[in-house]
Amino acid sequence: MRYLHIYYKTSLFIIFFFSFQSTIYSQEDFIKVRPEVKINYIENDPIIDGNVINDKIWNSIFPITSMTQVTPNFGEPSSEKTEIRLAYTDRNLYVSVVGFDSDPSKIVVSDSKRDADLNDEDSFLFILDTYNDFQNGFLFGTNSDGMQYDAQIDNEGIGNFNPNSRQKGGTLGGTNVNWDASWEVKTIKGDFGWSAEFSIPLSSLRFLPGENKTWGLNFQRNISKNSETSFWASLPLGFDIKRVSISGKLKGLDLKSPKNLKIIPYTIGNASYQKLDNQTDVSVDLDAGFDIKYSLTPGLTLDLTYNTDFAQVEVDEQQVNLDRFNLFFPEKRAFFLENAGQFSVGSPGEVDLFFSRRIGIGDEGQVVPIKGGGRISGKIGQTNVGILNMVTDEISDQNIYENNFSVARVNHDFNNSRSSLGVVYVGKNEMGDSNKHYNNVYAIDGKLGLGKKADITGFFSKSDSPGIDSSDHSFKLIANYNWDGWRINAGYTEVGEGFNPEVGFLMRSAFKKPEFIVFKQIRLKDFGPLLEVRPHIAHRSYFDFQDRLVSSWTHIDNHWVWPSGFEIHTGVNITSEGVFDAFKISDVEIPSGEYYHNELQLYIKSNPNTALSFTSRTVIGGYYGGDRFLFSNNIKYRIGNKFNSTLNLDYTKLNLENGDINALITGLRLSYSFSPKMYLQSLIQYNNVTNVTSVNTRFGMLQTANSGLFIVINFIKDSDWFDYINNRSISVKYSYQFDAL
Repeated sequence: MRYLHIYYKTSLFIIFFFSFQSTIYSQEDFIKVRPEVKINYIENDPIIDGNVINDKIWNSIFPITSMTQVTPNFGEPSSEKTEIRLAYTDRNLYVSVVGFDSDPSKIVVSDSKRDADLNDEDSFLFILDTYNDFQNGFLFGTNSDGMQYDAQIDNEGIGNFNPNSRQKGGTLGGTNVNWDASWEVKTIKGDFGWSAEFSIPLSSLRFLPGENKTWGLNFQRNISKNSETSFWASLPLGFDIKRVSISGKLKGLDLKSPKNLKIIPYTIGNASYQKLDNQTDVSVDLDAGFDIKYSLTPGLTLDLTYNTDFAQVEVDEQQVNLDRFNLFFPEKRAFFLENAGQFSVGSPGEVDLFFSRRIGIGDEGQVVPIKGGGRISGKIGQTNVGILNMVTDEISDQNIYENNFSVARVNHDFNNSRSSLGVVYVGKNEMGDSNKHYNNVYAIDGKLGLGKKADITGFFSKSDSPGIDSSDHSFKLIANYNWDGWRINAGYTEVGEGFNPEVGFLMRSAFKKPEFIVFKQIRLKDFGPLLEVRPHIAHRSYFDFQDRLVSSWTHIDNHWVWPSGFEIHTGVNITSEGVFDAFKISDVEIPSGEYYHNELQLYIKSNPNTALSFTSRTVIGGYYGGDRFLFSNNIKYRIGNKFNSTLNLDYTKLNLENGDINALITGLRLSYSFSPKMYLQSLIQYNNVTNVTSVNTRFGMLQTANSGLFIVINFIKDSDWFDYINNRSISVKYSYQFDAL
């Protein structure tokens, strides 16, 4: 304990010493004047082939060349010249970039798969705040091989800060990388560096039509050899391109209402073999369905789906529950991920009032057939609108009934203020003649922007279920300050004992939770090889409604960051657990009692721009009266721009009063991109708790966005390696997108 106090005092000293002695920049000047550009209207479309330098249309347009570094040399001009040009027609928005490079042989391409992370390679991104509402946008990007990256941004990409989170990916918070629009990009490389041309149909965006419109705009260029990131509209430390409230401006747009009707039929064939309790089941079936997407207005889209199937979606990552609270498995299905941010209310990963995995996936993970449904989502003026209605089929032998799910969401963005106010309704109703069950959740939520630097956000919710008439509420209020490398927040969350969101997700029920974090990102000058340090302290506690402490977690840490991207995090955790009813972890009983422990935590991240990179997290300390050793590793290796692999190894050893637990989860991801639109991926997983090995292999040949040919093979094998594979299946799905208008 003595060493923890020493570390705590040392961490606070680091925060104040570096803040007042080694911070080298006042960042107010970087946002006083935001850059602006007027877009050019053109009569003829440019040829989209990546050859910008020799294109007459592009040569007639004056380029944007000013780019300012945020890493490694904050506030300095970009080390390499960049030329960006914009143009548009009645149907398309065009963006071109020439990324000059003094040593093109060092241009790095790490992945050609759609929506792969662009931060660890030479790349170019831009964001469009098409409503100029300072909160939302569309993000596009590519690398020198013409990979397509797009994402939908809500609330400036801000999600839930939850250290030590159970969240394992997917769409949480305000960045939806699973949104896929129809657009085109082409690139070429040469002695000059590399160049790219983007053609984005206006029908793929959402905006308000009219004359002389203004959009928010920013550009980002990553230069791998220098681990460099530069922006057109310079940003303070701690922010990225999604901070549209301090972006630049794109002016002079005269926009008409584009027509957009897409019909996407599909057909699928499934063959499966399943062995259970010495009985086998072999099935072969064919099926079909369709999706329809229609733009009611430039800002409002209608989506319809019939007999929905998600065979092409990657399987969940295996998790083992070594605690007493619920595990979170993220949504991965494209239909529910599109515009997911519009329907998100609550505290992501902890109190989700609407969790789309409740639709079409049973409590035991089984697939529940979706008959169909529809969604209207988008914007009317400054008001966001979302209406979702889905109907799932019954599975009589599993006591799963036919259900209707409905969500209605409205929230209004107050212009130029980073403020909003909204309401949501989430409902589930059994369909049938007898003993109909229902569950409703109502909520109001809002955000009050306090200038550019701070805000207060919160929600209040109430559920309505048969037999529950008290303490059926939940709410959260949190104040945030984020500026000049500081991130400070303090909040309070409460979930009543009767709160029951059956179409939502609760990590734990019935709690009162205060929390705070003080985080400082400090860019250093003339301080040896270090680029920056990030000292911080965070705390959260959970109390029950008898005011007994259920859990608490205090985290004291500092991140040591080098210009190459290499990082070391050195931290301690001070934890407590109040167990009032004994429970079991993997058949080992945890007796009731109060447990107070300390942990040492070490996190290492290597330079992500190299072909071989890794992250490693080690935690050593007490756990429910015993000891815990956690060793979590992620190793990435790539060959050129085609082959990528990731090996995950999570090992936890628990020495507890009533027994020991050794839990191992391994996962190997393999990916080969034949081209940006054709790939082969495989996920191989094993855990020693259930002794299950699973293999999910997917081949995809995309027509556009999420349509095309998909071949998916799944194997599941138990511990008996001399027996047949317990479950194996193959699915072949083909869908095609028709642009009817």
